[in-house]
Amino acid sequence: MRYEIVNEFPHHIIYESGAPFISLYQPTHRHSPENKQDPIVFKRLLRQLEGALKEAYPETDRDTLLKPLQEIEKDKEFWRTTSEGLAILVSATQCVVYKIPRPVKELAVAAERLHINPLIRVYQSADQYQVLGLNKNTFCLYEGNRYGFKEIVLPADALRTKEEVLGDHRTEAYLSKAGSTGNSAKFFGQGAKKDEIDKDTEKFFRYVDKYVYENYSKPSGKPLILTALKEHHGIFKKLSSNPYLMEEGIGSAFDSLEEKQLREKVWAIIEPIYLEKTKKLTETYASAKANGSGSPHLEEVAQAAVENRIAAMLIEDGRTIPGRVDQATGEITVTDTREEQYGDILGDLTEMAFKKKANVVVLPKERMPSKTGVAAVLR
Repeated sequence: MRYEIVNEFPHHIIYESGAPFISLYQPTHRHSPENKQDPIVFKRLLRQLEGALKEAYPETDRDTLLKPLQEIEKDKEFWRTTSEGLAILVSATQCVVYKIPRPVKELAVAAERLHINPLIRVYQSADQYQVLGLNKNTFCLYEGNRYGFKEIVLPADALRTKEEVLGDHRTEAYLSKAGSTGNSAKFFGQGAKKDEIDKDTEKFFRYVDKYVYENYSKPSGKPLILTALKEHHGIFKKLSSNPYLMEEGIGSAFDSLEEKQLREKVWAIIEPIYLEKTKKLTETYASAKANGSGSPHLEEVAQAAVENRIAAMLIEDGRTIPGRVDQATGEITVTDTREEQYGDILGDLTEMAFKKKANVVVLPKERMPSKTGVAAVLR
């Protein structure tokens, strides 16, 4: 079993059955000399996992489970390309690795389920977006969230330029052959060449709009921000039929901005939307709680999770409550230890609701509408 670096979440590994599972989270660093310590910390976490497996799962084939982690430990190239955080999920059949753009709390645990709360925090839909960089000759796509973004690698057969899109169908109405000598031909303008070129640009923009909508906006449902010269905004928005294209955009050529500048401009547009979405969620919870269909109580939420009655759930970021939730009955067992090996009630509730497609959002403590670590809107 080898490890695989992935970006998609949720990954199908979280739906596997058959404990034990390994969850490893580690803050990492992009640059030297700080990143020199990352493999050392990882080695320590790996030793913790070896001990935890030996104690809690003595009959498990530890060598198979730990093999991909041991490969990561020795992979020098892996440690040269880290981001701000590392998340690794391991089952009996696969190992998936996330290099994530935010620090995470250190954790190494072997347990009955995978620990996914930090990944939900990173990948939750409330603050995700896509960016279309466009000019009259080519385009590119980015995807990101509050922590940053990266360029989407388009398929090898995707048409990226106006020349590729139009091919032999470029507008040539402004050209007329006036005469020829031998194999050469002379051409003279007839009409406004700029108008004809603009028609080609419009054809290209229509292609881009359709391609992005069908392949990226429609499947993801993420808001789309256009970054282009101001004169291209009006043209593109007039012809676009993409309902996810935002009215507000960035009036600069995408290739004229440094990554940090573009990220800051994008987040200035997205942040108010993110705050409004989470505000509405907390207001929805308050309204539901007032009419008896919202609860901050662990026992009630656990029972609702078993019965698939959770419509939305807010979870406090970074908080753990030692114990377990019986995923068949909803019964809660509270423990008096802080060791993650003995379970986390909030983690169990998160996993149960997330797997049943509830809208799960992780919020910082100061924005939570309850003090119990959970706030659920029930069906």
